[in-house]
Amino acid sequence: MADATTIAGIRVPDSALAREATEFVRDVSTQLLYDHSRRVFLWGSLLGRRRGLEFDAELLYVGAMFHDIGLLDGHRSTHQRFELDGADAARAFLERHGVPEPEITLVWDAIALHTTPEIPHRKRAEVALVTTGVECDVLGLHADELAPEQRSEIIAAHPRTGFKSGIVDAFFDGMRDRPDTTFGTMNTDILEGRLAGYVRPNFCQLIAANPLGG
Repeated sequence: MADATTIAGIRVPDSALAREATEFVRDVSTQLLYDHSRRVFLWGSLLGRRRGLEFDAELLYVGAMFHDIGLLDGHRSTHQRFELDGADAARAFLERHGVPEPEITLVWDAIALHTTPEIPHRKRAEVALVTTGVECDVLGLHADELAPEQRSEIIAAHPRTGFKSGIVDAFFDGMRDRPDTTFGTMNTDILEGRLAGYVRPNFCQLIAANPLGG
């Protein structure tokens, strides 16, 4: 059922680009993150349609499928936020397929901003809907806007087995070796709860420590 072309009334893109994105993510990802990414696309599409938004389903799909790639071995760096690693991986994938730069930038923004509150919702629909799909799947936001049968069909296609604890594990595994990159994001919550000895940076203290004086 997970490979159905249509789930809860949403047609999953079936272009060569979309099929290769699916294969790429399936090959490098865990089952939990693969199912999560597919649900992000489906939730985002349903909510976008409900809100009357016009969006490119293929670009939304690539953004949803790549949004957590930066958490995974082989695709995460030691020097930047996992969101940027995922955005860079999507850029490289799209460039290999000759996608025009404006569309690549749109997908890059969708992934890079998906954990940043409020800003994505002021940008293009594809950017907003990746974040909307993530908010729905991780936090349950907007779920009450969807019919029970839609929710059931999506979860039947891509089960949430152990998801609440599993997604925290995935975040932690992807960020524990680069704690400094989480500054200023909600990801510090993961490290504060799971990484022994971690102390959340304090912006006021950083200002006070500025050697320029004042």
